[in-house]
Amino acid sequence: LNFPITTWLPVPPLDFQLLTHNKIINNITKEINLQMGFSIRTSKFRHVFCDAPKPEETWTGMRLSTVTGDQQYIKASSKYFVVALQGGGGPMCVGRLDRPGRFDQGTSPVVHGHKGSVLDFDFNPFDDTMFASASEDTTIKVWGIPDEWEPTDDQGLFKAGENLTESLTDLVGHKKKVTLLRYHPTASNILLSTSADSTVKTWDVEKGEAITSIDVPDLTQDIVWDHKGDAYATSCKDKNVRICDARSASVSISIESAHEGRKSTKLAFLGESTKFLTSGASKTSSREIKIWDLKNLSKPLCTETVDTASGALIPLYDQDTNVIYLCGKGDGQIRLFEFEDKAPYLHKLNDGYRTTKPTKGICLLPKRGLNVMKHETARLLKLTNNSGVHPLSFYVPRKSDAFQDDIFPDCAAPSHAHSGDQWFSGSSKNPVTMPLNPALSGGKAVKKKSFKTVSSLSKELDEANKRIQYLETKLTENNIAFD
Repeated sequence: LNFPITTWLPVPPLDFQLLTHNKIINNITKEINLQMGFSIRTSKFRHVFCDAPKPEETWTGMRLSTVTGDQQYIKASSKYFVVALQGGGGPMCVGRLDRPGRFDQGTSPVVHGHKGSVLDFDFNPFDDTMFASASEDTTIKVWGIPDEWEPTDDQGLFKAGENLTESLTDLVGHKKKVTLLRYHPTASNILLSTSADSTVKTWDVEKGEAITSIDVPDLTQDIVWDHKGDAYATSCKDKNVRICDARSASVSISIESAHEGRKSTKLAFLGESTKFLTSGASKTSSREIKIWDLKNLSKPLCTETVDTASGALIPLYDQDTNVIYLCGKGDGQIRLFEFEDKAPYLHKLNDGYRTTKPTKGICLLPKRGLNVMKHETARLLKLTNNSGVHPLSFYVPRKSDAFQDDIFPDCAAPSHAHSGDQWFSGSSKNPVTMPLNPALSGGKAVKKKSFKTVSSLSKELDEANKRIQYLETKLTENNIAFD
């Protein structure tokens, strides 16, 4: 045969050629990086992803309140979420996370009792059925959701029910509208509030009174507790960030002009580290986030410019995974960063989540409410103007169906570390934690302190008085003396 020998050799498939070519390029790149001293950073959350929720997984039909401010507009526990609605008496929709569907304002039960519009709310971290609401009527009300609460049925259709109109307790002390609320992360029934009267108050919910109060020079844009709840931080319209001792209600340290722009400044303590995050805008109105060292606040450790959009940035920090979910009001995108307690501090993970529907408000669910067996590492509830509430679940792709303990460390448990009186007396403790592995016990069940409404207490008192009167009559009939 006179044909060249090469014509008898089989030609490799195109995909095999590309695979071999990519391997060669990767090997060359690794060798160059090693010789030049570069190293490739690995992350367990580099490939985290989020798919758009299906229509049957959302909550719709709510006529949202038109009141605006610096609040998040939506808050959630591991069982319920709450949003403010239009109407008199400050109505609120409390939806069940296990019952997505259509809400009908006028048929479905609502929570109402304020005399003005509701501005903010926050769930008790140790009781998924208890939340506090702040209103334009200057009051704070604490509510308890009954076990039979069902605004939608198991088919996703609206369901008639009795409205909740009586709060567990009212906190009165602010002179103007109350704008923001934050529950204490480790002590039971301690609540932080701020108002348009330029004060920040710490409340003992059990006693129904303010235990500390501090004056601030301008309208407060954000308030956050630190990891243990020993201190809290405030940001004001004067562009300064103040970190205050929570027990003495005094300013410990401050950041002068944390961001030079006029957009709202939002805050986050980064777990047990001494680092602190602020989000705001530069002098040229570019949105940015900064990482600060609480031991030296003279200048930021790093500054990350985001974009030039107009809405305020809301940083949602997951202290278990060190992932920051950067959300913007009016945005359709959620950006993901991973925090590391060493330079360069912030690492962008991927493109995050993108959609054409703008965000009105957003919140992060507690870890104990996630589907860990499907490797769901975070779930955000996104409130939109016209299409309801969307659950955004972020997953880490894994081949195994087993529990992944490397991406699910112990998380905060629904148990307080100390009482409010112990905390105010100087006790400082980390949050109580629990394992997320379903095969392990979640720890000892802690008996929750029960609250009763005025009407229920009055009913019990009437029944007790009738019983006493009956017993006294019987004693008199039998000629038995009593005092």
